[in-house]
Amino acid sequence: MSIADVALLFFAGIAGGLTGSIAGLASVATYPALLMVGLPPVTANVTNTVAVVFNGVGSVWGSRPELAGQGAWLKRIIPVAALGGVAGAALLLSTPAEGFERAVPILIGFASVAILLPRREHREARIANHNQHRIRAASEAAAIFLITIYGGYFGAAAGVLLLALLLRAGGATLAHANAGKNVISGVANAVAALIFVFFAPVHWGAVVPLGIGCLIGSRLGPIVVRHAPATPLRFLIGAAGVALAVKLALDTY
Repeated sequence: MSIADVALLFFAGIAGGLTGSIAGLASVATYPALLMVGLPPVTANVTNTVAVVFNGVGSVWGSRPELAGQGAWLKRIIPVAALGGVAGAALLLSTPAEGFERAVPILIGFASVAILLPRREHREARIANHNQHRIRAASEAAAIFLITIYGGYFGAAAGVLLLALLLRAGGATLAHANAGKNVISGVANAVAALIFVFFAPVHWGAVVPLGIGCLIGSRLGPIVVRHAPATPLRFLIGAAGVALAVKLALDTY
């Protein structure tokens, strides 16, 4: 790769880390950069998954104040997220490259629209009995499993879906829900990345600058969520993602 390619990946990593730790859209910034430096779609996707592991490290590191008190819940959910990441990685490795290339615009479009959709204000749930609480917990775990399958497969906006789920399912603030989202998505992504390291064509020369950028950007993201409203930023990211999806669709189809 040229120096210009390395610089592009580094700054894309910063943008991806920042947007990923705030809005769950790291791949909307990082994946297109890998395509721009000449990687084919499947190689770009698995390389992106490995590099975005650093996004998980930085975002969890920055979210430590909000993670206090969430330990018991996370211990129950982390195995679910890990299984989802494994399933998503297996799905990607068994999907023909041509089919994946045609699916990318749809996935990015879905991811971007998801972030633009307004969220309803959370209303505190009233749990009538223990059985009802167990049903709600099981439903939440099932939804997280499905989202992390998508996260292991491609990842763009998986964090957005997790954030929306956590805000609706519990009484957490945006910052606390975002912290939980960072852990769950980080685990699913890390497990998928581990599989790709051994069974997929990871481009390590691209991982290094992209990963360093992701670590820097993701460390700053939780600070932004903690101190500033993220709605304008989410709108800008979503709108840019829709534009990207349209461009990729025109190029692909």
